[in-house]
Amino acid sequence: MLLSALWCLLVLFLQPLISYHLPCCLIVFSLLTPFAGGLAGMGVCRAPKSDITGLYREGNIVIGGVFPVHVYRVYQQLSYRSPPPTELISICLLSFVPLTFQWLQTLLLAVQEISASPYLLPNITLGVHLFDSCASPGRALEGISWLLSGGASTPIPNYHWRSSMSSLVGVVGDSSSASSLAMARLLGLYRYPQISYFSTSSLLSDRTQFPSFFRTVPSDIFQSKGLAQLVSYFGWTWIGMMGEDTDYGQEGIRTTTTEILRSGACVAFTGYILTSRPDRNAPYLSRVIIESNVSVIVVFSSGSNFVPVVEELLKHNVTGKTWVASESWSTSALVSKEKYWRVLKGTIGFALHSGHISGLKQFMNSLDPKKTPDDIFLKEFWEVNFRCKWQIQEVGWTNSTNVCTGQESNGPLFTDGIQRVTYSVYIAVYALAWALHGILMSRQRACLQIHKTHHLKLPLPLQVMDSMRTVHFEAEDGRNVYFDPNGNLPAVYDIVNWQMDPAGNIHHVKVGNYDGSTEDENTFSVNTSSIQWNTEGSQVPLSFCSRSCPIGFRKAAILGKPICCFQCVPCPSGEISNQTDSVDCFRCPWDQWPNNQKDQCILKPVEFLSCDDPVGVTLITSSVISSIIPVALLGLFINFKTTPIVRANNYLLSCVLLVSLSLCFLCSLGFIGYPQPEKCLLRQVAFGMVFALCISCVLAKTITVVIAFKATKPGSKLRKWTGTKVTYLVTGLGVLLQLGICIIWLSTFPSFPENDIQTQPGVIIAHCNEGFPTAFWCMLGYLGLLATISFVLAFLVRRLPDSFNEAKYITFSMLAFLSVWVSFIPAYLSARGKYTDAMEVFAILSSTWALVICIFLPKCFIIIFQPELNNKDSLMGRGKK
Repeated sequence: MLLSALWCLLVLFLQPLISYHLPCCLIVFSLLTPFAGGLAGMGVCRAPKSDITGLYREGNIVIGGVFPVHVYRVYQQLSYRSPPPTELISICLLSFVPLTFQWLQTLLLAVQEISASPYLLPNITLGVHLFDSCASPGRALEGISWLLSGGASTPIPNYHWRSSMSSLVGVVGDSSSASSLAMARLLGLYRYPQISYFSTSSLLSDRTQFPSFFRTVPSDIFQSKGLAQLVSYFGWTWIGMMGEDTDYGQEGIRTTTTEILRSGACVAFTGYILTSRPDRNAPYLSRVIIESNVSVIVVFSSGSNFVPVVEELLKHNVTGKTWVASESWSTSALVSKEKYWRVLKGTIGFALHSGHISGLKQFMNSLDPKKTPDDIFLKEFWEVNFRCKWQIQEVGWTNSTNVCTGQESNGPLFTDGIQRVTYSVYIAVYALAWALHGILMSRQRACLQIHKTHHLKLPLPLQVMDSMRTVHFEAEDGRNVYFDPNGNLPAVYDIVNWQMDPAGNIHHVKVGNYDGSTEDENTFSVNTSSIQWNTEGSQVPLSFCSRSCPIGFRKAAILGKPICCFQCVPCPSGEISNQTDSVDCFRCPWDQWPNNQKDQCILKPVEFLSCDDPVGVTLITSSVISSIIPVALLGLFINFKTTPIVRANNYLLSCVLLVSLSLCFLCSLGFIGYPQPEKCLLRQVAFGMVFALCISCVLAKTITVVIAFKATKPGSKLRKWTGTKVTYLVTGLGVLLQLGICIIWLSTFPSFPENDIQTQPGVIIAHCNEGFPTAFWCMLGYLGLLATISFVLAFLVRRLPDSFNEAKYITFSMLAFLSVWVSFIPAYLSARGKYTDAMEVFAILSSTWALVICIFLPKCFIIIFQPELNNKDSLMGRGKK
């Protein structure tokens, strides 16, 4: 017992050194093996014997092969208190996979063709040593150790139990990235070339860690970019990610997620399948999928690990999801079964570029267990295919069991179809053969140059590895095969869609392709019309967190949610968005405005008091017609200028007043029409001057009336002011002061045309900017001052004799005038656009009409309708008696 304990302590002590000095440590352990064997009888620390079996065929040069002929699906909780059952360690009792058996047979076909070829490796027979990895990384690593040690019961990689095993030059395999990663670390120590036919993990491109690894499939880094491009192509923005918890799944999810996020989409959840016990977390993953609102799920997993999840989804009747498959399960026979069709209907994904192997059909259909009794895999395939048992296998055999005879024939075993992984196996063997051919041919040429006979000398693994880097040959179907500096083939994928025929068979139909080896725009193409989706009418399924924002809206982030979850906010006033899912709205140019849909900018309408506008036409008509009335009255006064009523009202001043009233009506036309610089400059000045003349005349008439009646008193000093000089003086002085205000206004800040885009959104208001608003209000205030003085004076003398009531009429006219313009001020300040000018025109017309009606209408009525009153006696009040 003491020796056993010492041996175990020695193993524990040396274990950390193995990772750094593995070759030397293995030599030490091999020397200590007899000692270990002596302790075997004690039943402690005994190295377990390996029962790895495989297919071995002699040859001048041996190629190793690793294939998952069986799928490891025995899930049992281990207590770690007692040794696990033997079948859980090394025996694959379940799930013989005919497709992977076909891969193995393809390697044998390639070896057979190369050995018979007079051009490739002439006079050399290739041997093989193949074993089953059971899709388990641990078993694959154990098999490699067994392969390197020559098939010993206790694998020791650097010790060859058979001398012929030293002829091993390389290994083809394994299919899964997890197994290949484990194998590559060990094979890389000895520089044995490893060529995988189905391992796609991007980690394997690291030449520092895996210097001897090559593969006849692209790296996942290209697939990740392609899958993200596929997701973006169909407009899916809310994606679920699922993968196995291996380097393949984790790295695939990481790189694909990065590319998806870069394209603007979001990942709703990420779930990992436990490869040690896929059935353990399958209920959890199923619950995550059911509770999420995603419709599209990208899966990086092998078919065998994905099956338990599909079973759980089938149990809960989860349908309507679109599955995006990585190349590892996109064409897997384990998953593409009729029983899973309800769950996986319409699956789309990437698959390895297909190729054709001309002799495969004949080779597979000529298989015969009697001709190759050493092929243990063929015997099991025979049992699975023909549902019989070989009589030598007593396990499970009863009298009712069909006995295999080898003569069974229910049709051909294989029909030609699209080859993907099978084709990768085929060119992997040829790539290794061409590398060997290059080494041997260079040796032969060297021997001929020095006139020596060439004898076969096996190349070293390091030589084969170097030769692999320069391999470049044309395959049977014309495809160029070569490796990039990272040991990868050019990234070319087929895009496949799962479709079911009427007979219930599922086919992986090619609907597009992806070439990730170039940066051209044509690297990605899909024929969407040939895709069958899981939706009715074969409509492209939708997957989003929030519906797309239509044009005229922008996306607004929701606090605490991914960027794909957003709300749609209408564009603010004056801004547009002309594409769906716009992040920002864009402001229109100053002279444009959004249309009703807010998807384009249109020219703003220009608003001004136009001559074509109904309001403008009305005001123009009123102004012109109104201007005729004072002219007509002037004509009437001229005809009756000798009558007492005309002479009593200061005939000359009345004429000037009538002319100014006509001009008041006409000056309103300056406010109608498009604003021009000249019009803006003169319209307010004309208005102010004409009205100043008009009100000054009224004021002069008022003063004349007051002086006239005050001067009638005896000894009045006002007699000398009763002439026309006072009238002209008052009128001239009133106009002159207004002229001064206008000159100051024009010389400082004159009016100018302006386009106003602030007052009324969506409209350009063409108007005249007054330049110096204070001057305008001063001008208007001055008119109010003249009118107020006139009103006050007229009011004081309102009680004159009834027959000469001129002061009373002036009182009413000034009251109306002031009322109009006082009301005008708030209306003018509150009006917008063209209505500002319309308001001023209306005030001009109204106030002018007030003067015409109140001052001249009574006189005209007497002249026309009561001429008998138009005499001196009546005017002096004597006509009433």
